[in-house]
Amino acid sequence: MNLSRTLATARRVLAQLRHDPRTIALLLVVPCVLLTLLRFMYDGQPHAFDRIGAALLGIFPLLVMFLVTSVAMLRERTSGTLERLLTMPLGRLDLLLGYALAFGVVALLQAGAACALTLGLLGLKVVGPTWLLVAVALGDGLLGMALGLFVSAFAATEFQAVQFLPAVLLPQLLLCGLFVPRERMATGLHWVSDALPLSYAVDAMARLGTDSGVSGTTVLDLAVIAGAALLALALGAATLRRRTA
Repeated sequence: MNLSRTLATARRVLAQLRHDPRTIALLLVVPCVLLTLLRFMYDGQPHAFDRIGAALLGIFPLLVMFLVTSVAMLRERTSGTLERLLTMPLGRLDLLLGYALAFGVVALLQAGAACALTLGLLGLKVVGPTWLLVAVALGDGLLGMALGLFVSAFAATEFQAVQFLPAVLLPQLLLCGLFVPRERMATGLHWVSDALPLSYAVDAMARLGTDSGVSGTTVLDLAVIAGAALLALALGAATLRRRTA
């Protein structure tokens, strides 16, 4: 890893995003629109929105970041950009960390905008500290980014990259405890959910809705999310191909 090369990659990605308003809207505006839609779905049921809104505050950004980053990295391969970059003194880890840094900046803006909207205009009530809510939402966005970069190595077309979304994220969504409490699942499904990082994101968000302090369990959940994101980046660096056959 070389810090200057990583930063140069991050600057290049941010420059590309700056000239792509539709992608910026997808990353920053769409999660806010979905959360607003959810609020009006539960109009007149504020307690229901408080229960599910915090969890989806982390899930929506994760889904969007996964989609954008998987397609963006695949486009680098299919266009030949990645092959040209890797003929230079640029390592695969430099490339992926540069992407992670650039999209990390976007994830921070995304988490800040979504939390400001839900806690302000939409009236979401959480008992835990606001900064920790933003941290978990940011961690979820980074996890989606890292998973997207990882799975892009296994797709040959942008359509295939999109197909990974239901294959990778929907099982996590079903088993994360959002629909059925994880302790009430069958034993086998509970064990599977324990191995999925989205379960810890939903647990952390749910705990922030009821616990006023900073519990060790919430910090552990956040550490698991961060660890899963780093693992996905490491696997992505190991499996990244120069181009699509």
